[in-house]
Amino acid sequence: MASAPAELREGEQKFNANCSTCHGIGGVGTTQGPPFLHKVYEPNHHGDAAFQRAAANGVKAHHWQFGDMPRIDTVKPDDVDQIVKYVRWLQKQAGIF
Repeated sequence: MASAPAELREGEQKFNANCSTCHGIGGVGTTQGPPFLHKVYEPNHHGDAAFQRAAANGVKAHHWQFGDMPRIDTVKPDDVDQIVKYVRWLQKQAGIF
């Protein structure tokens, strides 16, 4: 996988620190959580606001069988904005959109 552009590195670091335990380094998923490199997470299905809601409120399991996602108190809306920009870049690299 290509290294993230400099302007996305902070989002990458925040993703790795707060999201990768479940969603995997590079968004590939784990046994704990789904991959973001999947068509179900492309912007027309899960827009950027969905990531904000997920971090702030948690998510009831609805696409996958990983169980519910808890809210993530360690990330604030500005952090999620940076994380989403990184995730969207990963998705573009993977040809999701």
